[in-house]
Amino acid sequence: MKILLPVAFLLAAVVGAVSQTQTPPKRIDPALEAAAMKLLDEYMAAWNSKDTAVWERTFHFPHYRLASGKMAVLERPGQQDESRLWQTMASSGWHHSKWDRRQIVHASADKIHVDTKFTRYSADGSSIGSYESLYILTKEDGRWGVKLRSSFAQ
Repeated sequence: MKILLPVAFLLAAVVGAVSQTQTPPKRIDPALEAAAMKLLDEYMAAWNSKDTAVWERTFHFPHYRLASGKMAVLERPGQQDESRLWQTMASSGWHHSKWDRRQIVHASADKIHVDTKFTRYSADGSSIGSYESLYILTKEDGRWGVKLRSSFAQ
């Protein structure tokens, strides 16, 4: 018992010191948040319009997608097999997608990490599936673009 009491005090002191050294989350610059949300709105609108060229204009290249256990890399625009892409989506019953959540978790002047969740819908508005994801946005040559997407979608 004599040993337990000093150990308990020491543990309480260490935990207290660690908890006091943690910094509160930083407030995200409103201009960075607005830029991120604008880009993600453009991304989703282009995706839903099934216009691959416009959708790819929201990317930065090389562009990375990690999903289904595989990393896909697009070195430049136009490398996607559009007919296969849109056929795959159509075969799942997909009609459009919507953001459910977009929360910036880290941001700097040239990179933003966004915790997202999106849902895919059929034409009748029924949900096909919802997917957690992380989008990394970068500012390159004065323009924001999606550099990397990691999701649990197929």
